[in-house]
Amino acid sequence: MKVHDKVFIGGQWRKPQGQNSIEVINATTEKVMGSIPDCSSVEVDMAMHAAREAFAGWSATSTEERAQWLLKIHEGLARRSDEIAETITAEVGTTIKISKMVQAGSPIRQFKSAAKLLANYEFSEQVGHSLVVKEPIGVVGCITPWNYPLHQVAAKVAPALAAGCCVVLKPSEVAPLSAFILAQVIEEIGLPEGVFNLVTGTGAVVGEAIAEHVEADMVSFTGSTGAGRRVSQLAAKTIKRVALELGGKSASLLLADGDIKAAVKSVFNSCFINAGQTCNAHTRLLVPEDKYPEIKALLASEAAKWQVGNPMDEGSRVGPLVSETQWGRVQELIAQGIEDGAELIAGGCGLPEGVERGYFVQPTILGRVAPTDAIAVEEVFGPVLSVLTFASEQQAVAIANDSIYGLSGAVWSADSERALSVARALRTGMVDINGAAFNPNAPFGGYKQSGNGREFGVYGLEEFLELKAIQL
Repeated sequence: MKVHDKVFIGGQWRKPQGQNSIEVINATTEKVMGSIPDCSSVEVDMAMHAAREAFAGWSATSTEERAQWLLKIHEGLARRSDEIAETITAEVGTTIKISKMVQAGSPIRQFKSAAKLLANYEFSEQVGHSLVVKEPIGVVGCITPWNYPLHQVAAKVAPALAAGCCVVLKPSEVAPLSAFILAQVIEEIGLPEGVFNLVTGTGAVVGEAIAEHVEADMVSFTGSTGAGRRVSQLAAKTIKRVALELGGKSASLLLADGDIKAAVKSVFNSCFINAGQTCNAHTRLLVPEDKYPEIKALLASEAAKWQVGNPMDEGSRVGPLVSETQWGRVQELIAQGIEDGAELIAGGCGLPEGVERGYFVQPTILGRVAPTDAIAVEEVFGPVLSVLTFASEQQAVAIANDSIYGLSGAVWSADSERALSVARALRTGMVDINGAAFNPNAPFGGYKQSGNGREFGVYGLEEFLELKAIQL
């Protein structure tokens, strides 16, 4: 049991005014594995004022000094990488292999990457007779989700600190424990008081208090589109900057000359990693109508390789979903897809065979899904792939773009120029061509209701900067 009864404000661990706590549930055993404080707006106010007091000093530090602090955080997290991976596997259900590589490895690297970025970034430039300077925006409220808990924290906190901003963090109450590890590391290295603050609680209370707080110059939010809409409404009261990384319903377009076997393998890796609890997962596979029978057989064969089991077992490829609520929602969407007429290629409703406990979902593939079906429109956030067919390249692009989301996508074609042309036609923030690897230095973010703003690399750093023109 990891019981936390204090939050980190102004460089101190403080007991909240209230006595309420929130239980953290193990996704595999369904048992309580820890608890955190259920804070109120009182703690948010304290944290915001602590961050504001620290801002003048922190923003005046040199880039070299900030880089050294970021490297110390990187080193502190690296020493606890196994603990981070195991904690997130228990909370979220991510298989331990992926937890070590992504849930722990990626956020640890992000602090080092932010430090390296500062070595070459120019915070000013001459434009005619003006000096244009890039200054930290101020105090930033960071509100993060449960699916990649520390990864999403690092994607905000690392560049914000690098830019010279101070932070008030609210992690998801569903998977908050890794955020406490980060706070412990920050305390151990002696980061100046108030530069980083951790306040836990629900989105309806703590999240909303952060979004509307007068001392917050910016809110960076990752989560559902509905919650992002609420954050924007509250933030509008003080006209603060809002960066949103929201939902997705990304399409992988397999054109007629694309490598079928490679595309099938890639879409499984994208759709089923973290049990489908990934915002930029390729959850729609668009295939030529005449190739559907061949692709259907390959999909069924590949699905059999995705072993569902205890995420701490190195042989498991699919762990449980994060909660009973999420499990129930995914079951409803699968059932709705079948009721709407989709062909069940693999998986289906109910627990996997032999599983009696845990929020496990059968890796499910639904074929001949209509573009207007709920399973093709709504973000499922579970291991569910929808297969749609098209008659022409133009129709494929139209189907892919017919979504309120625009986060990611993929194109498969033997003709690189053709693939690039289709990629340019997709209204989405990211596109992979023929299985190209993820680039952590490229901008991450989406079009339409997938949000606004970008994370990672220089693009993520610049989200936390203001421009000032000084005429000379």
